Amino acid sequence: MNVSGARWRKSSFSQQGGNCVEVADGFPGIAPVRDSKDPEGPALTFASEGFAAFIEGVKNGEFSVT
Repeated sequence: MNVSGARWRKSSFSQQGGNCVEVADGFPGIAPVRDSKDPEGPALTFASEGFAAFIEGVKNGEFSVT
């Protein structure tokens, strides 16, 4: 999927220590995600429902940080 020209925003959950994730809105059914430290690098795309489930899991503390 071509996400050139996307308007990226930083996730409110990833603003610690410069390890930021950015997401782009405006892609129906798709959630483009990229590493803010590498804005020219690749973007991953996820189905919106799957990405929403992931975010919910993060909010609920379902993932450990190592």
